[in-house]
Amino acid sequence: MNSDNDLQIAGDILEVPHLLQPPREHPSTVAEFAGLARSIAADRAHWEPLVRYDATTRWYHRLRTGPGYEVWLLSWVPGQGSGLHDHGPSFGVLTVLDGELTERAEGGTRVLGAGAQRVFAPGYAHEVVNDTLEPAVSLHVYFPGLTEMPMHPRSSLRDLSAAARHTGACTGPVDAVGA
Repeated sequence: MNSDNDLQIAGDILEVPHLLQPPREHPSTVAEFAGLARSIAADRAHWEPLVRYDATTRWYHRLRTGPGYEVWLLSWVPGQGSGLHDHGPSFGVLTVLDGELTERAEGGTRVLGAGAQRVFAPGYAHEVVNDTLEPAVSLHVYFPGLTEMPMHPRSSLRDLSAAARHTGACTGPVDAVGA
């Protein structure tokens, strides 16, 4: 039974080239950046040999750059953390590749296991810590590329939480679809 709201396509949609989007060489949307992070995460043979662990400071390595974005690989030994910070004007995608990380932000605390992915907007303040007894590895995509990482006093996390409760603001990250 057909109605005026039914859409039917006859034949092979691939035979209608003007309906197809040309493939992009580089991502340009939040969903595409999250997809880029997932595809890099799936290619363990590419990133795993690069990982190093440093007991004195967090280790990081710029894995890739493209027009307007950067991809970073980070390792975290037990007890290492980022401190409370934001990423200035950059959007971000955080993907846990190995181990477990804890994110503390105005919305509370969240434990992120391997495969977990978070997407966040410019100015989003959070702290990431390895609270476990095992090392962890994460992948970070920033667009535009990371130009600043302002640090915040620890007390500002409580201030942000209180302000969000008062205003009903929703400024935190979202879990990426399919993560």
